[in-house]
Amino acid sequence: MKKLFQYSSLVLILMIFSGCASLTKDTYQRMQIETYSKDNSFVSNAKCRAKNEYGDWVAFTSGTLTIHRSDQNLLVTCEKDGELTGYATVISRANDGMIGNVFFGGGVGALLDHHNGNAYSYPDWIRIIMGENLVFDRWGSKSGQVVLGKPAVEPPSSSDKTTIVDNIRNFLP
Repeated sequence: MKKLFQYSSLVLILMIFSGCASLTKDTYQRMQIETYSKDNSFVSNAKCRAKNEYGDWVAFTSGTLTIHRSDQNLLVTCEKDGELTGYATVISRANDGMIGNVFFGGGVGALLDHHNGNAYSYPDWIRIIMGENLVFDRWGSKSGQVVLGKPAVEPPSSSDKTTIVDNIRNFLP
């Protein structure tokens, strides 16, 4: 009986401390933004606007934004007189709070955290290159280190699109 109580207590503690992102994560997240030119020179005082479905936030670089977490990507635009505009798409990824919901059966918690955005996070620190359109992903990033963006992929033009019929024709003699 004593062992059963110990195991039950351990399971309960694990469920409390590793689940529901609403309990383990704040609704808002801080993100540091810095701006550089294409020749790798720091660009100070650029006005950066970040936007997702929960709001619109502004900071001057090098600065910190406090943004609402979301399952949607964050779009960032940085401008400064004499510089080309820098664009960023910051990818939202599920955080450890959502993973805790999945493993410990918190179906209701997972739905709630997904709906209010608490289950997701953006990178903590990004470097926008003025004149570039970059994509930032926190996947594999390390705390306290800047995440460098990758060039955004342009969508295919309508002339590049192939249909199922086109693909079948390619296989016919």
